[in-house]
Amino acid sequence: MFRKDNMLPVIYYVKPGDSLYSIAIKFNITPSGVRDYNKLKSNTIYAGQKIYIPATFYVVQPKNSLYDIAKTLNTTVESINKLNGLKSTNLYIGQSLKIPFYSEVVAKVDNISVRSGPDYSYRELQKMAINSKMQMVGSRDGWYKVKLYNDEFGWIPKAQANFNVYWVEKPISTILGYYTREEGPALPSSYQSFVDNKNSIPELGLFLFRIDPKDATNIEKFGDFTDEYVKNIVLIGHRSNVKVLATVHNLLYRDGGTTLAKELVSTMVSTPETRGAFINNILLLLRKYNFDGVNMDIEDVYLKDSDKLSLFYEELSRKLKVEGYYVSAALPARVSDEPFNPFSDPFNYGRIGNALDEAVIMLYNEHGWPGSGPGPVVSIGWMERVIGYTITKMPRENVVAAVSVFGFDFNLTTGRNTYVTYDMAVNLAKKYNREIIFDEKTQTPTFAYTDEKGENHEVWFEDTRSIKAKIDKAYQMGIKGIALWRLGMEDQGIWDMLKNQVVVAFGK
Repeated sequence: MFRKDNMLPVIYYVKPGDSLYSIAIKFNITPSGVRDYNKLKSNTIYAGQKIYIPATFYVVQPKNSLYDIAKTLNTTVESINKLNGLKSTNLYIGQSLKIPFYSEVVAKVDNISVRSGPDYSYRELQKMAINSKMQMVGSRDGWYKVKLYNDEFGWIPKAQANFNVYWVEKPISTILGYYTREEGPALPSSYQSFVDNKNSIPELGLFLFRIDPKDATNIEKFGDFTDEYVKNIVLIGHRSNVKVLATVHNLLYRDGGTTLAKELVSTMVSTPETRGAFINNILLLLRKYNFDGVNMDIEDVYLKDSDKLSLFYEELSRKLKVEGYYVSAALPARVSDEPFNPFSDPFNYGRIGNALDEAVIMLYNEHGWPGSGPGPVVSIGWMERVIGYTITKMPRENVVAAVSVFGFDFNLTTGRNTYVTYDMAVNLAKKYNREIIFDEKTQTPTFAYTDEKGENHEVWFEDTRSIKAKIDKAYQMGIKGIALWRLGMEDQGIWDMLKNQVVVAFGK
């Protein structure tokens, strides 16, 4: 059944003898529905081709077995049985089966032992904390096969975990949380937010490393912290099946910093030798702290360095993937192939996006940059426009929409704006006795006030409702999920919303 309100697609690989018609029949949709969703120019397809199927049911075909169907849908027989309430393996032609979009197991005891095979005689891979979530990908002899934070597979006893299967009742989303050190009294460290909510954060990006301004092939710590501090965060994450990434950036945060940051990148990408040296230092960083991969955050680049930047990402991905590491990158928002913004124009979405395991598209700041005027940091319309372009350039299942949890206080009199966290925005509304309204068009909370000097202000920020709207939009557009910049500044209601209204996918 074709569902316009649910665009999380099935990923289907064309088999020999398949046609758009035969594929459509299996999912009770029209051939034109498949063609249009994939933006195919004709009905011609080839064996091995990856296509997306916007459907929620599978229709049993002649000679189908549950095993065949599970393989086609990239799920398990156990998941199909549970979701559809099947009491036997008997099927009939034309029978409609709900498609399991995500299956998980949740540890119901502490220190659950994850083994390399379905028996206690196999090597222990990891101990998981109680309430840890793992994607379930198979089962055998009283054991579940699960996917781990490092993309390896392990086994846990069925008796020690709860098994859940999800269809379309709730949006399914990965959550990448960005972690920073304290930035001042009103901008706390992300530590407490992460520790308290780690079972809703499948991926964590530690914004703690920077390209060394003194040597563009090297990496320096961004802030004052010990090696043990980082290793402890990684350990906490791994015990809850969180993929922990080293976020490495080029931001200098000082006068003239944008130009210097561009020069830094220009030097780093300039030759195969400089790129190779930097990539080798990334590998040393990942090994030192036991990271699962890297999340590059290069934001200021000369347009002349565009091709070499793409080469860097391609070389980085080849080298790290051979070593078993995950490769993610944060990319400035683009809306077309045409020049749009000097900030994002150097980033070739097609080349970079297809080299990565994960592309984190930074939707901020639609408003909030100097001279922008008042408005939301990320409106729902802006998100749809940027992600709509993005998924034409790279696999949608690798795309993460990065959204803010902060906002801005726009001084309409002076033309200046200041950063506000959720708590700061709410306290301002209370101080000036202003009602917070939810702007339906942009799906963002806002209010206006006049300060003691008689200066007029507009405040736009993010709350639980606006973040939920962005998760819904990500789900409808069939992408992997959202990233939150940054932990520690958010509306605390977000975490209850994620627990009760969203299926947070670990390992998908």
